[in-house]
Amino acid sequence: MRCFSRCRVSLGKNGFLKIFEENCRCGDRLLLVLARENQEPFSRLGLAISSKHTPRAVDRNRIKRLIRESFYQQQPFLTSLDIVVMNRSGLKHCSSAQVCESLARHWQCILDKINGGSSTLSDI
Repeated sequence: MRCFSRCRVSLGKNGFLKIFEENCRCGDRLLLVLARENQEPFSRLGLAISSKHTPRAVDRNRIKRLIRESFYQQQPFLTSLDIVVMNRSGLKHCSSAQVCESLARHWQCILDKINGGSSTLSDI
């Protein structure tokens, strides 16, 4: 199990508000990922996993764990970004593999939008 420092996992209220105001986004039926560049040498992750779309706490915790692990694996590529991941209603009945595939597509999409298509993820 990976452990993140608090500054890399939590954006705080102001961080969330900034991302909701100005962002690049990538979404599908499972997840919506919002991102914007920050002034830090590392990326930060915020999770907005709603109980409206995923009513059971055990399922929300599994989803958050998968998102954190995927984020950790892509840290070398996702530099200087503030990222918020939100769930959608289709996520309720998905397997872990489907969530990971969706996240891999979103990380690449975000990089393409931020960097103008010049960066690629190597381990997707």
